[in-house]
Amino acid sequence: MSGLYIHIPWCVRKCPYCDFNSHEKDSGFDENRYVARLIEDFEEELQRCVEPISTVYFGGGTPSLFAPQSFAEILTQSELAHVTEVTMEANPGTVEHRDFAEYRAAGINRLSLGVQSFNDKYLPRLGRIHDANEAQTACMRALEAGFSSVNLDLMYGLPGQSIEDALYDLEIAIALQAQHISWYELTLEPNTVFGKHPPELPRLEDRIEMSTKGGEMLTESGYQRYEVSAYARDNQLCAHNYNYWTFGNYIGIGAGAHGKIKHESKFLRTRKPKMPTSYLNGVAGTETTIECDELPVEYMMNVLRLTEGVPDTSFTDQTGLPLSQIEPQLKQLRSWGLMEKGTIQLTPLGYSQLDSVVAQFLRH
Repeated sequence: MSGLYIHIPWCVRKCPYCDFNSHEKDSGFDENRYVARLIEDFEEELQRCVEPISTVYFGGGTPSLFAPQSFAEILTQSELAHVTEVTMEANPGTVEHRDFAEYRAAGINRLSLGVQSFNDKYLPRLGRIHDANEAQTACMRALEAGFSSVNLDLMYGLPGQSIEDALYDLEIAIALQAQHISWYELTLEPNTVFGKHPPELPRLEDRIEMSTKGGEMLTESGYQRYEVSAYARDNQLCAHNYNYWTFGNYIGIGAGAHGKIKHESKFLRTRKPKMPTSYLNGVAGTETTIECDELPVEYMMNVLRLTEGVPDTSFTDQTGLPLSQIEPQLKQLRSWGLMEKGTIQLTPLGYSQLDSVVAQFLRH
């Protein structure tokens, strides 16, 4: 089956670390018109996608700026009748006046809360519009609303952050008993405020310790790490993201949304215009073919993020290429102790050198 990614590009305020396609709400926000354009865009994309849609992911921006009825209008499309997982990203600072149960009734069954930290010392530095109390309240309300799964996004390595403070954030998240926790390091992306004016981050040694001890805390608390930054209890992994990481097909609609689909034996990458006004005015997006010699690294960039890996045969199943095309690299990596034998899966040593391993599959 395929996934459907829906991008909602507006937020209350742009965070200084964010490099996603997001625009402050006072720049052309038109909810009703945007929903109508999304439905039109979806119908156009379906002409190239022959597989049924099994997951939907509303990302942003801040999707929770939209009213529950907007999501209901999209999710009642007949082509989404087989969907089993519908995720909505939400900002704790934008949902205080809305009842989570209304989103649940609209068809959302998985919620991802962008908490980032439970500490008022760091939230203002990240440009977040919520405080620590609002974050905890939103988490508790979400968990009480009956979603099948709730994810909490947390970052570590924040400007001026101590190891103790980073782990304290995790302690709170674990105590709340969310089914899924995303625990990832703050990175300074080029086209962001932080990229242009870098804050002072904790020492590399401290960031490594945050990562290591945080992972140990999560594991000891019953969370299983199944991807670089994703931890789940009771096998509540994110099916939509898992489809990305196993090189599955997905449609992308909305301003700046990306998609990847296999169409008539070709792999196509699609991208919608970034500016909401251009998207609303029907400006066409772009479409590029992933060339055969690019497929190995495209595949490995995703699947090697998974901790349990996949069988060797999945490379051919997903790309249509013979395994012989990557056998020299697999053999070399296994001889170096970076990859397990008989499966496309990194060893702990290989996992710590993920980027370098992926680079082995670049075309020469």
